[in-house]
Amino acid sequence: MKRSLIFAAALAASSLPGIGAKAQDAPVTLTWQMWGEPNDAQLWQQLADLVTQQYPNIKVQLQLSGWTDYWTRLPVLTASGQVADIVSMQSMRMPNFYSILTPLDDYVKNSDVKVADFETSIMSGLSHDGKLYALPYDVGPWMVFYNRDKFAAAGLKEPAKDWTFDDFKADAKTLTKDGTYGYGTQGFDFIAGPVALGAEYFNSDNEFDLTNAGFVDAFSKYADLTAKDKLSPVFASAADASAASGRFASGNVAMYIDGPWTLITAQANVKFKIGIAPLPRGSGPSRFITAGSGWGISATSQHKDAAFKALQVLSGPKAAEILGSAGRALPARLAQQTAWYDGAAKNVSGTRDTLQYMFAHTTPFRINEKWNQFENLVMQYVPLALTGDSKPEGVLSDIQSQLP
Repeated sequence: MKRSLIFAAALAASSLPGIGAKAQDAPVTLTWQMWGEPNDAQLWQQLADLVTQQYPNIKVQLQLSGWTDYWTRLPVLTASGQVADIVSMQSMRMPNFYSILTPLDDYVKNSDVKVADFETSIMSGLSHDGKLYALPYDVGPWMVFYNRDKFAAAGLKEPAKDWTFDDFKADAKTLTKDGTYGYGTQGFDFIAGPVALGAEYFNSDNEFDLTNAGFVDAFSKYADLTAKDKLSPVFASAADASAASGRFASGNVAMYIDGPWTLITAQANVKFKIGIAPLPRGSGPSRFITAGSGWGISATSQHKDAAFKALQVLSGPKAAEILGSAGRALPARLAQQTAWYDGAAKNVSGTRDTLQYMFAHTTPFRINEKWNQFENLVMQYVPLALTGDSKPEGVLSDIQSQLP
């Protein structure tokens, strides 16, 4: 009788949602490739531990690499069959790597994941040809960081959300004095900046068209800030293409362009008040491109179901709150973005209004499989336009001709 009762109880328990399945789940160790510095390891490990807390049979083994090393090694690991179960992916690199990932649409359809919980632009950015390949953890537009103390000392009003390129240039001119530049140019400015001015670098076939009149004009406006107006120092090479952040921190430039992912680091490195503003618009309405990152499942993983369970946790509300509170990411999850605003951005006035304005005016970030080559060519050739050694239209023509 007792044996029958025990058997019946076990049978009843196994019929409850999840209980029988969990009892039968075999232990599995998932590998997770992620970029970051050594001091990031504790934060990412915290997220890995969240997975095990929710799914005791799943252990996530973190494999951390530096940013450059990560992207150098990923193709090599893929070719040798050593790519991890969980692969970290940046939206701008998706066209080059989607083929090594598993489409997630069916997994999402049969899960509790709600696409509407995420910022729309990054869900698009982590898709290719209509298929979703990664679940996002962060998102952000390129925006202007500015030194509020220098603006105040120069008697300038802080930028309006819909300020124009002429406003931006006039402020940079006023702020350029006594060995200080009004603006510090960086490589990606020549992509995000022209788009904000209304230009297009692609044609209707989603192929690069860098020599169209609109893009040449917008590109030239940014190049001339350095070459003709002397409102920005030159970055001499690709290795120096992001040096404006250091110049900004030291007070040598009053404005530069970056993303929300760097705000907490910027605040830690400066001794003045930081403000943020949208990229300046042209004669038309404001528009901005956004990017972000997420996690996908390797196409060769032997544990795809377990990996998707892990993905749901890594991109879930609790993980988003942890990353947002730490300032490591502006969460792609809309409801959890408050954690970032109350943490990383709490001492930067107007951050929420500025970013919400930018998200309301996003335009698709158009990329294709040639994007990485394009970026490398931009970093190589743009300095020639900044020094005046080549005209902007010549630089763009050279880049266009060398694209595969």
